[in-house]
Formats: sequence, C-alpha cells, structure tokens
Amino acid sequence: MKIDFFRFRRIPLAWLLLTRQPFRLLVALAGICFAGILMFMQLGFRDGLFEASVTVHKLFDADVVLISPRSMSSISMSGFPRRRLIQAMAHPDVIGISPVNWNFLLWRNPEKLTTRSILALGFEPGDPLLKDEGFESSSDALKNRGRVLFDELSRPEFGPIAERFREGLVVETEVAGKRVRVAGLVALGPSFGADGNLITSRETYLQLMPSLPPGSIEIGLIRLSSESNPYEVVKSLRNSLPNDVRVLTLQEFIDFEKNYWRSSTSIGFIFTLGAAMGFIVGSVIVYQILYSDVSDHLPEYATLIAMGYQIKTLLGVVAREGMLLSVMGYIPAYVAGEALYALVRNSTKLPVAMDPSRALLVFFLILFMCMGSALVAMRRLIDADPAEIF
Repeated sequence: MKIDFFRFRRIPLAWLLLTRQPFRLLVALAGICFAGILMFMQLGFRDGLFEASVTVHKLFDADVVLISPRSMSSISMSGFPRRRLIQAMAHPDVIGISPVNWNFLLWRNPEKLTTRSILALGFEPGDPLLKDEGFESSSDALKNRGRVLFDELSRPEFGPIAERFREGLVVETEVAGKRVRVAGLVALGPSFGADGNLITSRETYLQLMPSLPPGSIEIGLIRLSSESNPYEVVKSLRNSLPNDVRVLTLQEFIDFEKNYWRSSTSIGFIFTLGAAMGFIVGSVIVYQILYSDVSDHLPEYATLIAMGYQIKTLLGVVAREGMLLSVMGYIPAYVAGEALYALVRNSTKLPVAMDPSRALLVFFLILFMCMGSALVAMRRLIDADPAEIF
C-alpha cells in the first residue's frame, strides 16, 4: 500500500507570510525588541531601586527589629528609648540584642575637600551587627574612639578611601566636622537613599552627634533562639511593650522600607508608566505590521476560502504569525536586557539583575501584545467584502 506522505504535510503558511518580505519582518522584530527592552529596563530600574533601598537592611544579623512609630523610612528615622530594647530581653525566646544608631552625616572628601551626606551606623563593637563572618574581627578596631569602617562600595564622590587604605596609608578625614580615621573596610553597597555608608562605635557616634541623647537609638536588633517563631515573638512583644516602639520581623522591616519608596514616592508610578508605554508602542507596531500583511494578502486568503478553507483556519494563521513574532522578538530583547543590566550594575552599583519572574512577565506581556494585535488585525479579514477581494 502506497502512502502519500505529502497529504499529511502541513505548509508553514504563517512563517512563509512573515518571511516573504524580510524588511517588514525586521521592522516588526525591531519594534517588538525595542518594546521588550524598554519594559525590561523600566521594570528592572523599578525593582532594582526598591532592592537598593534595603541594601543594609538585609545584612542585619537579627530576627526582630524595633523602630520608632514616627520613623517613615531609612532617610527619616526617629529615635526611641533604648530601654525598650532592654525590656525585650525579658522574653524567653530572645537570646541577644544590639542597639543601633542610624543617621546621615556630612563626610568630607579628603582629596577634594568637598562634603557629601553619608549614612552612619553606630553600635557596640562587641555586639553582632551584620551577617558577615569577617565583620567581627574588623569591628574590633572600633573600640578606639574616632575610628570608623568605610564602605568600599560607596560612590567615588567620597574619595579614593579604599584604594588609599589598601596601600597602607593613614586615611583621615572629617565627619560632621569631627576628625576620624578609617580603621577598616566593609562591603555594604550604596542604597537608593544613601550613596555611601560608614560604621562606627556608639561612643564615636555620640561624639559626632553630641546633641543626641545617649539613651536614644533608631534601630533595635533582636536575635531569637533557633526554635522560636519570629511572628509569635513579635506578637508577644507588641502586647508587652509600650506604643512608643514598633515591633517588626526582619522581613517586615525590609518591606516597610520598600513600601515607603513604592507608595510614598513617584518611583513606582514613573517606571511602571514607562513599561506601559513600551507595551503600547510595541502593540501599535505589531498591529500595523499584521494589518498590512493581512491587507496585502486578502486575494490569497480569498483564494484559500474558495478552495474550501474555513475562516477559523485562516484566523489561526494570523494568530500563529503573532506567536512567531512574540518569540522572535523576545529573544533579542532578553539578551539585550541582560547586557544592559550588567552595564547598569557596573556603572551605578545598583542591584539590577534579571529576575526569573520579571523575565516571564515581560515574555507574557510581549505575547499578549502580539496576540492582541493579531486579534485586532483579524477583523480586516473577517470584515472584508468578497466583492472588494476579487
């Protein structure tokens, strides 16, 4: 029995229609790629700035955090009585505490003599502060008054501090008008609110800010036993401590900062609007390409209908064109997005990276953009007058 293989062969009509005019295809792919890159960059900047706002928050060695109810964000921290942190020690699951001062001070560039705001953290050198095994040995140098640890990832506007320190030079400058010496380096990274960071002892911190009450702190770090439930401890502390202090888990503290930048500033709206504009631009480009393709091939579509093809089959051809365009346009957009993220990280040190959820989101947006445009372009085929076609 002879089998006719050609009978079962499917003609890639959607692919042939797209590649029939290579220049038009390249224009469509360029438009989709541009829209994808724009969405990647806008969403990446938005999420990167939110992540950058909690650079230091995520490094704290703590399970529970105490802050003042009047604190709005890392750039507007208010103080609360240190004794509230001591009172928290009464909870059976609390195994350690660390009082932390947090404020912005003026750092003088020792080379250019210009001043710039820097985030200063003050803590007791014997207390745990960061989740870094090497930090404890570095913090021993802070037991001497007037010593600070400088964040080597800070913006270059603060001066070549890390380079000079590694060369073995004595690095001294002024912070808040007081003379300090760099006793070591840490790697924290700039945040959206702070271009640089320094860490010092509470003794030195109070020397830099003599008007600050000694019993006042901005952050209280609490460490719990490994068997405890942080949420249960937070609930208990909220009931036992006065309302002049706010009790949060470390994750809630991180979310508290992100929510400020997301809801109290225009950052989220601006970058989301930028991504939406990219989506709209891409939709218009794809629609124009598909609409022109359908219009140019109306006689061919009419011939296929006369041969017995159903209208839904031809609509499927247009839909497959939209599917092919979305996949072909997404791949170069993804590659370009990765390259641009690397460029932004190297240039600004912001934590902008390709996130799997964002990659999927942009893919589905491009897919929806192409399929939606194809759906609208199909109306040209459905509404076509047979008299006009022939």
